[in-house]
Amino acid sequence: MNDVTKNSTDHIQELLIRMDRNNNIIQRLSKKLNSYTCEPNNSSCFEKLYDLKHSFKVFTSQQKQIMELLKQKKGFAKSLQKDIQLHLDRFKQLEQEMAAYILDTNQYS
Repeated sequence: MNDVTKNSTDHIQELLIRMDRNNNIIQRLSKKLNSYTCEPNNSSCFEKLYDLKHSFKVFTSQQKQIMELLKQKKGFAKSLQKDIQLHLDRFKQLEQEMAAYILDTNQYS
C-alpha cells in the first residue's frame, strides 16, 4: 500500500513539475507573440492573434487557480489530478495553435 501511495505522489509531483515548465513556456511564447517578428499581416492572422492572446490569459488564470487549490488542499492533490491533466492537454493545444500562427505569419511574408 505504501508503494502505491508513493507512486501516486510521485506522479502528482511529476504533473506539477510539467505544469510549471509548461507555464514558463507559455510565458515565453506570449513574449514572442508580442514581438515584431510575429506581427499579423492579414485579417485572419489578426483574428488568430487575438484568440491566442485570449487563450494565453485563460491558460495563465487556470494555472493560478489550480496552484491555489493545491495550496489550500495539500492532501487532496490526487483529486485534482484530472484537472491537472486537462490543463496539460490545453497546453499542447495552445502550442499547436501558436505553431500554426507562426507558420501563417511567415508564410505571407
